[in-house]
Amino acid sequence: MANIKSAKKRAKTNEVRRQRNVARRSDMKTATKKVLLALEVNDLAAVKELLKDAESKIARATGKGVLKKNTAARNISRLAKKVTQAMKATQA
Repeated sequence: MANIKSAKKRAKTNEVRRQRNVARRSDMKTATKKVLLALEVNDLAAVKELLKDAESKIARATGKGVLKKNTAARNISRLAKKVTQAMKATQA
């Protein structure tokens, strides 16, 4: 543990931010898993809402610095692609 007052404050701040980032990352992963689970079960009605929620959480994580911009774009793109393929498969 640090001895200097500002260093103690910084360590405390860093821990709070780390906890927030862990929560955001966990939220994002959970939302993504929900979309994938809905796709497995073929619950296409729920998939669109879940995808929207997942995209929102990924974008928010990006804005807060948890993810890099391209990583977020790649994750969203892959999810959307899977959803689109599932929609086409049911229509055909």
